[in-house]
Formats: sequence, C-alpha cells, structure tokens
Amino acid sequence: MARMGGGGRADLEILRRVDQVWTSDNTEAFDRLRIQKGFSLAYTPKVMMAWVTDAPNMNGRSTPLKYRFLVSMMGSVGIGGDLNKWPDTDMELARKMVAEYKSIRATVQQGNLYRLHSPRESDLTAVEYVARDGKQAVLFAFRHSQQLRRPVPSICFKALEENGVYRLHKIDDQVLERAETLSGSTLMNRGVELRLTGDFDSTMLVLERGN
Repeated sequence: MARMGGGGRADLEILRRVDQVWTSDNTEAFDRLRIQKGFSLAYTPKVMMAWVTDAPNMNGRSTPLKYRFLVSMMGSVGIGGDLNKWPDTDMELARKMVAEYKSIRATVQQGNLYRLHSPRESDLTAVEYVARDGKQAVLFAFRHSQQLRRPVPSICFKALEENGVYRLHKIDDQVLERAETLSGSTLMNRGVELRLTGDFDSTMLVLERGN
C-alpha cells in the first residue's frame, strides 16, 4: 500500500499504516539526486517511491532513459512514462533495467547505504548499497556535466570484506576495470575508475562476494 505525499508530508506516523510514500511530485532525474539524498537521511529507500518518467518534464531538461532508470533504482522503482510512445529501443532498455533491479532490489531496499560523493559538492554523485549479509554491493554513479575533459576520480567502496573476493557485474562499458574479480581491500583502497563523460552520464556496478 502506498500513500501519496511529497513536499515533506511523509512522517513516521503515516508509515505505521502504509508501505511506501510518494517522495516528491518532482520526478526530474537530476533534481531527484538531491531530493532522494535528503529523503534517505530520514527514511529507508524501501519506502521511497522513485518513478521513471518521461523527459523533458519539471525543468524542461532532457536526460537519457538509462540515467532516469538508475536514479529511480536507488529506491522503490516504478515506471510512470507513457509506454505507448516509447520506441523499441527504450522498451528493450527498460526490460534490461527492470531485470537488473530485481537482482539488487533486496540490497537497495533493505541493505546499508553509503553516500560516497554528494550531488551538492561536485558534478559527481556516487551511492553504494551493501546487503545485510555482505554478499552483494551495488554502486550507482552519475555525472551531470564534464568540463575540460576531466575524468571523475576513482571511486572507493566502503564496508566490504577486506579479504573477500568480489566478482564485478557491469551493465555497460563505463567501468574501466578489466579484471573480473577484485579483493575487498583493492575495491576499498584503490577503487574503480569510471568513464563518465559529457552531460548526464551514469552507470551501475554490482559486486558479488564469493563464498
């Protein structure tokens, strides 16, 4: 059961009665990075409804569909776009992203959240989720505007098992690491390099720890 809200109207009393709340009427993906960060300081991502909607919308800004999906996948994702108008390429991407979300849903909704790079401090946003049992970690990374061909800094994970071995699952070619597996120590201290360029670029990286 969900409750329509937003605008600071969600509170613990209403969450005694509903499973999810509407985070904000503003579903513009770039704005949502800040909105969702603020919301997550008080509430779990499990109750944070985050919809993929059509662009442009709130600010007249157009962002790629993958970017919009990844922003929404940091909470309880939903799709609010007009699917009748989506081309086949968008439908195929949507199928892929929904499948990816199902594989990380428990980690995002019930795991521990780590804010690695804030959208308020630079053009890079990076958020990590770690499953309660520590077997899976998920990194979301976004860049809103590149200048002077500057690369983003290496992103170091948190809360991994130092001696654990993690298999890397990439959704695209934005992760520059060639190795298929890395130790927790390497991921936390050296980190991973990402190819995030231009405007509104994004990626997701999933780590699966071996037994």
